[in-house]
Amino acid sequence: MQFDQGRREFITLLGGATAGWSVAVRAQQIQGMRRVAILTAFAEPEPEVQRWLAAFVQELHDLGWIEGGNIRVDTHWATADVGLLNRAAMEMIDRKPDVIVAVGPLPVAALRPMTSKIPIVFTGVADPVGAGFVASLARPGGNITGFTLGEFAMSGKLLEMLKQVAPHVSRVTVIYYPQQVPQVGRLGAIQTAASVIGLQVSGASVSNADEIMHVIESVGTEAGRGVIVLPSVVTIANRGRIIALTARYRLPAVYEFPIFARDGGLMSYGIDSVAQYRQAASYVDRILKGAAPAELPVQEPTRFALIVNLKTARALGLTIPPPLLAIADEVIE
Repeated sequence: MQFDQGRREFITLLGGATAGWSVAVRAQQIQGMRRVAILTAFAEPEPEVQRWLAAFVQELHDLGWIEGGNIRVDTHWATADVGLLNRAAMEMIDRKPDVIVAVGPLPVAALRPMTSKIPIVFTGVADPVGAGFVASLARPGGNITGFTLGEFAMSGKLLEMLKQVAPHVSRVTVIYYPQQVPQVGRLGAIQTAASVIGLQVSGASVSNADEIMHVIESVGTEAGRGVIVLPSVVTIANRGRIIALTARYRLPAVYEFPIFARDGGLMSYGIDSVAQYRQAASYVDRILKGAAPAELPVQEPTRFALIVNLKTARALGLTIPPPLLAIADEVIE
């Protein structure tokens, strides 16, 4: 009995010690855990952005960063409202993350005046130099670096493709979000391309779903109209409405982001956002290992994807030219 009693006491002591070690180990893990904060201007979790961020986290995992182990990734779904976005940015900075990932230009604009120390990696920014985010692409020069949407001239290709698919179009409305200032530059590139092709182009700024509806309804009754939709927090969040309205009014429309064509839009031509978020993870990895953002050049996309939705083309009574189909990266039947 004395032996059994002693054995029980030993096991109890061992259990207590093990629990103590677990707490100590856990505390050590938490203390050594690196923190990455992600700021978006979407008011609520957007499925497409979630897909981008899942690719980001997976790439971090492949690089040796395990969520809940040696790294913690927090996503902050803010809003495009400047005041609310600034508040979210300030709260994020107060928590002192090791690195911040800014999804698009609006979060960068909010974060930039608030910190010159916390590294920021942006994605999906059209003109970071013109916006004042970095000194140059090759030498960012501060705490901000990242990945762009490409040169403005790329937007002119959207107009060329629209004309190939819908040769009857003579006037094109470009839907853009004015708070994303670089979109004005993209509109300008489309207008320059229009002067060569012989089309009339006008811009239509939208800030919410009602304005999107008004624009499409107003041009939908006019013959020879086409639409180009530039990617923004507003147009991405309302893509279902845009696709439905352009289908109702039988308007040929082209887009930059693949999700539009995959969700029923006619055609898209632009960067692979998933690939860009994997690249962003590689920059976060390098910064966590000691690299300075100023030493990491801003990277422009090197590959663009063309996606054609044949089902939508048939519904609009359009025939996709064989040469265009031949170079398409994805054809949706």
